[in-house]
Amino acid sequence: MQKKWTYVAATALLGTAVFIGSSLTSHTQADSAVQPGSSDDPVVTKSYVDQAVKSAGGSGGGSVGVTNVSVSAGQVLIGNSGTEFIVRTGTTKAYSKDGSGIPDLTDGKDLADGVSVPKNHLLLFPRDGRGIASVTNSIVMVRGTYTIMDKNGNVVGP
Repeated sequence: MQKKWTYVAATALLGTAVFIGSSLTSHTQADSAVQPGSSDDPVVTKSYVDQAVKSAGGSGGGSVGVTNVSVSAGQVLIGNSGTEFIVRTGTTKAYSKDGSGIPDLTDGKDLADGVSVPKNHLLLFPRDGRGIASVTNSIVMVRGTYTIMDKNGNVVGP
């Protein structure tokens, strides 16, 4: 019988110690002088993140959203540095003035100048002067800034 009361007393004492310890910890955190969102407490709210993204997006010079662009046969769609393309319809070929490849992020390889661009593959343009030449009328999803040129090199779009 004595053994049973020893276990009950030990359990009660342990439970009380845990309760008191957690109470002290929560009071210490609640009374803390740390400013929320500071470097000492980096947790931030959704509205803070939204505001930071909005202000950063405006200074980049590129479009944050995706634009569907119609490219006629014979035209070349040139992406500025950091622009992304996805060919949705039509037939297109990789275009590069300097012969460097265009990263196909879907397949994980470079597309050389003149190589057919697969549909629904994400292409990234790391430098200006690269793009896609449209063999047939095409629709391309574009994120970033771009220029459309005709076969004579004249700018005909944004």
